Amino acid sequence: MNHDHSKALNLLKTAKGQIEAVIRMTEEDRYCVDIANQILAVEALLKKANLIILKQHLNTCVKDSLTDQTFPEKTDEIISILDKYMK
Repeated sequence: MNHDHSKALNLLKTAKGQIEAVIRMTEEDRYCVDIANQILAVEALLKKANLIILKQHLNTCVKDSLTDQTFPEKTDEIISILDKYMK
């Protein structure tokens, strides 16, 4: 498996910084709509990071599973993630 998580890691670190900013905004009793917009921005970063991780998983782990007989297991993992997205 060859994973390059650098893009996802950068997104996660950005999200972490934004979460810290949202906490400060909340502690400072800032305008609710501004806080809500920042929360939406964090959610978008997390979704993008997750998409990158899942794409890498498909391109490595799932691809490799075609030769090592674990494809059904890997497929079930992806279905489980998709099920969580749909809820």
